[in-house]
Amino acid sequence: MNEISVGILGTGKYVPERRLTNQELEQKVETNDEWIVTRTGIRERRIAAPEQATSDLAYEASVKALDAAGITADDIDLIIVATITPDMFFPSTACLLQEKLGAKKAAAFDLSAACSGFIYGLANAVGFIKTGMYRHVLVVGAECLSRITDYEDRNTCILFGDGAGAVVLGQVPEGRGFKSFKLGADGSGGELLRIRGGGSRYPSSEETINNRHHFIEMNGRDVFKFAVRVMGSAAEEALESAGYSKADIDLLIPHQANIRIIQSALERLDLSEDKAMINLDRYGNVSAASIPLALAEAVEEGRVKEGDCLVLVGFGGGLTWGATVLKW
Repeated sequence: MNEISVGILGTGKYVPERRLTNQELEQKVETNDEWIVTRTGIRERRIAAPEQATSDLAYEASVKALDAAGITADDIDLIIVATITPDMFFPSTACLLQEKLGAKKAAAFDLSAACSGFIYGLANAVGFIKTGMYRHVLVVGAECLSRITDYEDRNTCILFGDGAGAVVLGQVPEGRGFKSFKLGADGSGGELLRIRGGGSRYPSSEETINNRHHFIEMNGRDVFKFAVRVMGSAAEEALESAGYSKADIDLLIPHQANIRIIQSALERLDLSEDKAMINLDRYGNVSAASIPLALAEAVEEGRVKEGDCLVLVGFGGGLTWGATVLKW
Protein backbone atom coordinates (compact mmCIF):
# COMPACT_ATOMS: atom_id res chain seq x y z
CA MET A 1 0.00 0.00 0.00
CA ASN A 2 1.39 3.41 -0.98
CA GLU A 3 1.93 5.93 1.76
CA ILE A 4 -0.61 8.76 1.72
CA SER A 5 0.78 12.13 0.59
CA VAL A 6 -0.51 14.91 2.85
CA GLY A 7 -0.55 18.56 1.90
CA ILE A 8 -2.44 21.83 2.25
CA LEU A 9 -5.84 22.01 0.54
CA GLY A 10 -6.68 25.59 1.53
CA THR A 11 -5.37 28.57 3.51
CA GLY A 12 -7.03 31.48 5.30
CA LYS A 13 -6.01 34.48 7.39
CA TYR A 14 -7.57 37.14 9.54
CA VAL A 15 -6.18 40.26 11.19
CA PRO A 16 -8.15 42.73 13.33
CA GLU A 17 -8.86 46.16 11.87
CA ARG A 18 -7.14 48.24 14.54
CA ARG A 19 -3.55 49.21 13.75
CA LEU A 20 -1.08 50.10 16.50
CA THR A 21 1.73 52.13 14.94
CA ASN A 22 5.21 52.86 16.23
CA GLN A 23 4.18 56.51 16.53
CA GLU A 24 1.42 55.53 18.98
CA LEU A 25 3.89 53.49 21.03
CA GLU A 26 6.12 56.58 21.24
CA GLN A 27 3.33 58.11 23.34
CA LYS A 28 3.25 55.12 25.73
CA VAL A 29 6.92 54.29 26.36
CA GLU A 30 10.35 55.77 25.76
CA THR A 31 11.01 54.63 22.19
CA ASN A 32 10.85 55.94 18.65
CA ASP A 33 9.92 54.75 15.17
CA GLU A 34 13.49 54.70 13.83
CA TRP A 35 14.78 52.66 16.78
CA ILE A 36 11.97 50.08 16.41
CA VAL A 37 12.29 49.75 12.62
CA THR A 38 16.10 49.51 12.71
CA ARG A 39 16.16 46.80 15.37
CA THR A 40 13.05 44.80 14.51
CA GLY A 41 11.70 45.80 11.09
CA ILE A 42 8.23 46.34 12.62
CA ARG A 43 6.21 49.46 11.70
CA GLU A 44 2.75 48.51 13.01
CA ARG A 45 0.82 45.62 14.46
CA ARG A 46 -2.89 44.66 14.63
CA ILE A 47 -4.85 44.75 17.88
CA ALA A 48 -8.04 42.77 18.54
CA ALA A 49 -11.19 44.70 19.43
CA PRO A 50 -12.21 44.51 23.13
CA GLU A 51 -15.01 42.05 22.32
CA GLN A 52 -12.74 39.75 20.26
CA ALA A 53 -10.98 36.71 21.73
CA THR A 54 -8.58 34.24 20.14
CA SER A 55 -11.38 31.87 19.04
CA ASP A 56 -13.04 34.74 17.14
CA LEU A 57 -9.87 35.44 15.15
CA ALA A 58 -9.42 31.69 14.59
CA TYR A 59 -12.99 31.40 13.30
CA GLU A 60 -12.53 34.11 10.65
CA ALA A 61 -9.33 32.52 9.33
CA SER A 62 -10.83 29.02 9.42
CA VAL A 63 -13.92 29.96 7.38
CA LYS A 64 -11.61 31.27 4.64
CA ALA A 65 -9.42 28.15 4.74
CA LEU A 66 -12.44 25.84 4.48
CA ASP A 67 -13.77 27.87 1.58
CA ALA A 68 -10.39 27.76 -0.21
CA ALA A 69 -10.24 23.97 0.33
CA GLY A 70 -13.74 23.56 -1.10
CA ILE A 71 -15.04 21.65 1.93
CA THR A 72 -17.53 22.33 4.72
CA ALA A 73 -17.19 22.21 8.50
CA ASP A 74 -18.89 18.80 8.36
CA ASP A 75 -15.89 17.41 6.48
CA ILE A 76 -13.43 18.30 9.25
CA ASP A 77 -12.33 15.34 11.40
CA LEU A 78 -9.96 17.15 13.77
CA ILE A 79 -9.24 20.74 14.81
CA ILE A 80 -5.83 21.69 16.24
CA VAL A 81 -5.38 25.25 17.52
CA ALA A 82 -1.83 26.37 18.29
CA THR A 83 -1.96 29.27 20.74
CA ILE A 84 -0.45 30.72 23.93
CA THR A 85 -3.43 33.05 24.38
CA PRO A 86 -6.43 30.71 24.69
CA ASP A 87 -9.83 32.25 25.41
CA MET A 88 -9.57 30.55 28.81
CA PHE A 89 -7.69 27.69 30.51
CA PHE A 90 -10.41 25.28 29.44
CA PRO A 91 -12.42 24.40 27.48
CA SER A 92 -9.82 24.54 24.73
CA THR A 93 -9.97 27.25 22.10
CA ALA A 94 -10.23 24.39 19.56
CA CYS A 95 -13.49 23.24 21.20
CA LEU A 96 -14.84 26.80 21.18
CA LEU A 97 -13.86 27.04 17.50
CA GLN A 98 -15.52 23.70 16.75
CA GLU A 99 -18.80 25.07 18.13
CA LYS A 100 -18.50 28.36 16.18
CA LEU A 101 -17.85 26.47 12.93
CA GLY A 102 -20.51 23.83 13.57
CA ALA A 103 -17.89 21.12 12.95
CA LYS A 104 -19.84 18.57 14.96
CA LYS A 105 -17.86 15.52 13.81
CA ALA A 106 -14.46 16.97 14.67
CA ALA A 107 -12.26 16.09 17.62
CA ALA A 108 -10.48 19.19 18.97
CA PHE A 109 -7.50 20.16 21.08
CA ASP A 110 -5.11 23.05 21.70
CA LEU A 111 -1.36 22.84 21.34
CA SER A 112 1.12 24.99 23.26
CA ALA A 113 4.58 25.42 21.73
CA ALA A 114 4.61 29.23 21.58
CA CYS A 115 5.76 30.62 18.20
CA SER A 116 6.67 27.11 16.97
CA GLY A 117 3.13 25.91 17.68
CA PHE A 118 1.87 25.97 14.11
CA ILE A 119 4.72 23.73 12.85
CA TYR A 120 4.09 21.34 15.77
CA GLY A 121 0.38 21.38 14.83
CA LEU A 122 1.15 20.54 11.20
CA ALA A 123 3.35 17.62 12.24
CA ASN A 124 0.52 16.24 14.40
CA ALA A 125 -2.04 16.68 11.64
CA VAL A 126 0.12 14.97 9.01
CA GLY A 127 0.63 12.02 11.35
CA PHE A 128 -3.12 11.62 11.95
CA ILE A 129 -3.88 11.67 8.21
CA LYS A 130 -1.02 9.34 7.21
CA THR A 131 -2.27 6.67 9.63
CA GLY A 132 -5.68 6.79 7.96
CA MET A 133 -7.33 7.88 11.21
CA TYR A 134 -8.57 11.21 9.77
CA ARG A 135 -9.09 12.63 6.26
CA HIS A 136 -9.27 16.38 6.87
CA VAL A 137 -7.57 18.29 9.69
CA LEU A 138 -7.93 22.01 10.34
CA VAL A 139 -4.75 23.50 11.82
CA VAL A 140 -4.96 27.06 13.15
CA GLY A 141 -2.42 29.42 14.66
CA ALA A 142 -4.25 32.21 16.49
CA GLU A 143 -3.19 34.78 19.07
CA CYS A 144 -4.39 37.80 21.02
CA LEU A 145 -0.94 38.76 22.27
CA SER A 146 -2.09 42.31 23.06
CA ARG A 147 -3.84 40.80 26.12
CA ILE A 148 -0.56 39.53 27.58
CA THR A 149 1.76 42.33 26.44
CA ASP A 150 3.15 44.70 29.06
CA TYR A 151 2.70 48.16 27.53
CA GLU A 152 5.00 49.57 30.21
CA ASP A 153 7.94 47.43 29.02
CA ARG A 154 9.63 49.22 26.11
CA ASN A 155 11.61 46.11 25.12
CA THR A 156 8.63 43.82 24.53
CA CYS A 157 5.58 46.02 23.85
CA ILE A 158 6.94 47.03 20.43
CA LEU A 159 7.01 43.42 19.21
CA PHE A 160 3.64 41.76 19.52
CA GLY A 161 0.32 41.82 17.67
CA ASP A 162 -2.88 39.84 17.12
CA GLY A 163 -4.07 37.69 14.22
CA ALA A 164 -4.82 34.20 12.93
CA GLY A 165 -3.91 31.89 10.08
CA ALA A 166 -5.52 28.56 9.21
CA VAL A 167 -4.91 25.66 6.85
CA VAL A 168 -6.90 22.56 5.87
CA LEU A 169 -4.76 19.44 5.48
CA GLY A 170 -5.73 16.40 3.46
CA GLN A 171 -4.53 13.92 0.86
CA VAL A 172 -2.73 15.40 -2.18
CA PRO A 173 -1.32 13.81 -5.36
CA GLU A 174 1.77 11.65 -4.99
CA GLY A 175 4.96 13.71 -5.00
CA ARG A 176 3.25 16.72 -3.43
CA GLY A 177 2.76 17.66 0.22
CA PHE A 178 4.90 17.59 3.35
CA LYS A 179 8.29 15.97 2.86
CA SER A 180 9.86 16.26 6.33
CA PHE A 181 9.58 17.78 9.78
CA LYS A 182 12.24 18.80 12.28
CA LEU A 183 10.95 19.61 15.77
CA GLY A 184 13.05 20.45 18.82
CA ALA A 185 12.94 21.79 22.35
CA ASP A 186 15.33 22.98 25.04
CA GLY A 187 13.56 23.37 28.36
CA SER A 188 16.73 24.71 30.01
CA GLY A 189 15.95 28.02 28.28
CA GLY A 190 12.40 28.16 29.60
CA GLU A 191 12.98 31.26 31.72
CA LEU A 192 14.18 33.30 28.72
CA LEU A 193 10.64 33.80 27.40
CA ARG A 194 7.60 33.19 29.58
CA ILE A 195 4.54 34.33 31.47
CA ARG A 196 5.02 33.42 35.10
CA GLY A 197 1.63 34.07 36.68
CA GLY A 198 -1.68 32.25 36.45
CA GLY A 199 -0.64 28.60 36.40
CA SER A 200 -0.17 26.06 39.19
CA ARG A 201 3.35 27.31 40.05
CA TYR A 202 2.32 30.95 40.57
CA PRO A 203 -1.49 30.97 40.88
CA SER A 204 -3.17 34.32 40.27
CA SER A 205 -2.98 36.51 43.36
CA GLU A 206 -2.70 40.14 44.31
CA GLU A 207 1.07 39.64 44.43
CA THR A 208 1.37 38.15 40.90
CA ILE A 209 -0.77 40.98 39.54
CA ASN A 210 1.23 43.70 41.32
CA ASN A 211 4.49 42.13 40.09
CA ARG A 212 3.17 42.09 36.50
CA HIS A 213 3.70 38.33 36.26
CA HIS A 214 0.73 37.92 33.89
CA PHE A 215 2.60 39.60 31.04
CA ILE A 216 5.28 38.33 28.65
CA GLU A 217 8.81 38.45 30.10
CA MET A 218 11.70 38.09 27.68
CA ASN A 219 15.47 38.08 27.78
CA GLY A 220 15.79 39.61 24.32
CA ARG A 221 19.53 39.19 23.84
CA ASP A 222 19.62 35.47 24.64
CA VAL A 223 16.45 34.72 22.66
CA PHE A 224 17.96 36.54 19.67
CA LYS A 225 21.16 34.46 19.87
CA PHE A 226 19.15 31.24 20.13
CA ALA A 227 16.90 32.21 17.21
CA VAL A 228 19.77 33.11 14.89
CA ARG A 229 21.37 29.74 15.62
CA VAL A 230 18.30 27.54 15.37
CA MET A 231 16.38 29.03 12.42
CA GLY A 232 19.05 28.17 9.87
CA SER A 233 20.02 24.83 11.39
CA ALA A 234 16.40 23.58 11.69
CA ALA A 235 15.70 24.52 8.07
CA GLU A 236 18.90 22.79 6.90
CA GLU A 237 18.06 19.62 8.84
CA ALA A 238 14.52 19.52 7.43
CA LEU A 239 15.89 19.97 3.89
CA GLU A 240 18.44 17.19 4.38
CA SER A 241 15.76 14.89 5.77
CA ALA A 242 13.59 15.59 2.70
CA GLY A 243 16.51 14.92 0.36
CA TYR A 244 16.52 18.52 -0.85
CA SER A 245 19.21 21.19 -0.93
CA LYS A 246 19.20 24.93 -0.21
CA ALA A 247 19.12 25.58 -3.96
CA ASP A 248 15.71 23.82 -4.15
CA ILE A 249 13.95 26.42 -1.96
CA ASP A 250 11.43 28.52 -3.90
CA LEU A 251 10.03 30.34 -0.86
CA LEU A 252 11.02 30.56 2.81
CA ILE A 253 8.18 31.29 5.22
CA PRO A 254 9.87 32.12 8.53
CA HIS A 255 8.44 33.04 11.91
CA GLN A 256 8.04 36.82 11.81
CA ALA A 257 9.85 37.88 14.98
CA ASN A 258 12.62 40.20 13.89
CA ILE A 259 13.96 41.21 10.47
CA ARG A 260 17.57 40.65 11.56
CA ILE A 261 16.80 37.04 12.55
CA ILE A 262 15.13 36.44 9.16
CA GLN A 263 18.08 38.02 7.33
CA SER A 264 20.53 35.80 9.20
CA ALA A 265 18.49 32.70 8.22
CA LEU A 266 18.47 33.85 4.58
CA GLU A 267 22.24 34.27 4.69
CA ARG A 268 22.76 30.79 6.08
CA LEU A 269 20.45 29.30 3.43
CA ASP A 270 22.10 31.31 0.59
CA LEU A 271 18.77 32.96 -0.28
CA SER A 272 18.03 36.51 -1.40
CA GLU A 273 15.33 38.47 0.45
CA ASP A 274 12.88 38.06 -2.45
CA LYS A 275 12.87 34.32 -1.68
CA ALA A 276 11.27 34.96 1.74
CA MET A 277 7.73 35.94 2.70
CA ILE A 278 8.14 38.88 5.08
CA ASN A 279 5.17 40.74 6.57
CA LEU A 280 6.33 41.55 10.09
CA ASP A 281 6.49 45.26 9.19
CA ARG A 282 2.66 45.21 9.12
CA TYR A 283 1.79 42.63 11.77
CA GLY A 284 4.71 42.33 14.19
CA ASN A 285 5.28 39.04 16.00
CA VAL A 286 1.97 37.11 16.15
CA SER A 287 3.52 34.01 17.78
CA ALA A 288 1.79 30.80 16.57
CA ALA A 289 -0.22 32.80 14.01
CA SER A 290 2.77 34.33 12.28
CA ILE A 291 3.73 31.47 9.93
CA PRO A 292 0.19 30.54 8.79
CA LEU A 293 -0.64 34.22 8.35
CA ALA A 294 2.44 34.73 6.17
CA LEU A 295 1.68 31.53 4.22
CA ALA A 296 -1.93 32.57 3.54
CA GLU A 297 -0.74 36.00 2.42
CA ALA A 298 1.88 34.48 0.11
CA VAL A 299 -0.83 32.30 -1.48
CA GLU A 300 -3.14 35.34 -1.80
CA GLU A 301 -0.38 37.32 -3.53
CA GLY A 302 0.32 34.53 -6.02
CA ARG A 303 3.81 33.92 -4.65
CA VAL A 304 3.18 30.18 -4.23
CA LYS A 305 2.88 28.08 -7.39
CA GLU A 306 2.20 24.41 -7.92
CA GLY A 307 5.38 22.37 -7.56
CA ASP A 308 7.13 25.03 -5.48
CA CYS A 309 9.36 23.93 -2.62
CA LEU A 310 8.42 25.81 0.57
CA VAL A 311 10.33 25.79 3.84
CA LEU A 312 8.40 26.86 6.95
CA VAL A 313 10.55 27.48 10.02
CA GLY A 314 9.98 28.97 13.46
CA PHE A 315 11.25 29.20 17.03
CA GLY A 316 9.62 30.20 20.29
CA GLY A 317 9.31 30.04 24.05
CA GLY A 318 9.94 26.69 25.66
CA LEU A 319 12.42 26.97 24.09
CA THR A 320 11.05 25.28 20.97
CA TRP A 321 11.72 25.19 17.26
CA GLY A 322 10.34 23.53 14.18
CA ALA A 323 10.80 23.36 10.41
CA THR A 324 9.03 21.58 7.58
CA VAL A 325 9.61 21.15 3.85
CA LEU A 326 6.52 21.22 1.66
CA LYS A 327 6.09 20.56 -2.07
CA TRP A 328 3.07 22.69 -3.02
